[in-house]
Amino acid sequence: MPAAAPHPDAATESIATAAPSAAPTALTDRRPVVPAERLVAEMVPPPRFSDVSFGTYLPDPGQPSQYEAVQVLEQFAGGLNAGNGSAPRRSWFRRSAPEPTGPAGVYLDGGYGVGKTHLLASLWHAAPGPKAFGTFVELTNLVGALGFQQAVTTLSGHKLLCIDEFELDDPGDTVLVSTLLGRLVDNGVKLCATSNTLPEKLGEGRFAAADFLREIQGLSAHFRPMRIDGQDYRHRGLPDAPPPYTDARVEAVAAETPGASLDDFGALLDHLSAVHPSRYGALLDDVTAVCLRGVRRVDDQSTALRLVVLADRMYDRELPITASGVPFDQVFPEEMLRGGYRKKYLRAISRLVALARDSAR
Repeated sequence: MPAAAPHPDAATESIATAAPSAAPTALTDRRPVVPAERLVAEMVPPPRFSDVSFGTYLPDPGQPSQYEAVQVLEQFAGGLNAGNGSAPRRSWFRRSAPEPTGPAGVYLDGGYGVGKTHLLASLWHAAPGPKAFGTFVELTNLVGALGFQQAVTTLSGHKLLCIDEFELDDPGDTVLVSTLLGRLVDNGVKLCATSNTLPEKLGEGRFAAADFLREIQGLSAHFRPMRIDGQDYRHRGLPDAPPPYTDARVEAVAAETPGASLDDFGALLDHLSAVHPSRYGALLDDVTAVCLRGVRRVDDQSTALRLVVLADRMYDRELPITASGVPFDQVFPEEMLRGGYRKKYLRAISRLVALARDSAR
């Protein structure tokens, strides 16, 4: 799918002399400036999920929970369309409409790559507007950009808020978002959220769902948890990720690919520290492919978490990655993969490997 055109409200400040039009873009030469209005306007499913529906979701015949999830979400969407998913409105001439029945929210729990985002985006497409879709990180960034009260006011005008990749590893962010969702539910906003269960927890029933319901405390009664079992579709029947390329080949691909970016991995990581994560999407405006020289292991946790956010934005935009250096499944050290942010790192590895595989097609 072609990359999205740059948003008219986005500005990019060049911090180096502009390269000739035929040369690849350097992401390190970009310092995007993103108005808060764009953050709200862009709360829609990422491009790779712009045309999905419940009908295009293909449940695994061996996983009944996938069929059940489709049925539950279709019913949830039907309730939103029947009652508009909002609080009852008063009228001088007739009685208030009955409040829509069913849960205020649905929580989709499952492993990596079983189609939760596909289903979440399908719900968003099937629901009436106004509506919003974003990752947990994007939601916290929105609150940071608008302020808590303005975020409540803005999102309270929506009928549905879809939150992808709900994260429980940062207590402060979890409390912030839990409080925000409580205010939104009080204002009649319906919710749907997804999260991941670690691979070794997949046999333990609703482990992640129990964590989620505990952390959101007073909201737990409003959510119906749904378990989705299955194998990571990104690796089902697909070859292993290609080995890294040479620097010369990376540079050649960048030169041959219109719209490609070319950066040294270390320099890009340094640059990310100077760009707010809410702007990583704008950093990739007009980019069609990402080329990286010298991928190496990332030992600093703050740097690693910034790379996770960039990996999410690249994956949203389906940007193939051509890289030299170490393979992406070796980017994060073992101690990080065993730590509190393990879910983030495993998701990033899965997505980076998928994008590296795309570059070999």
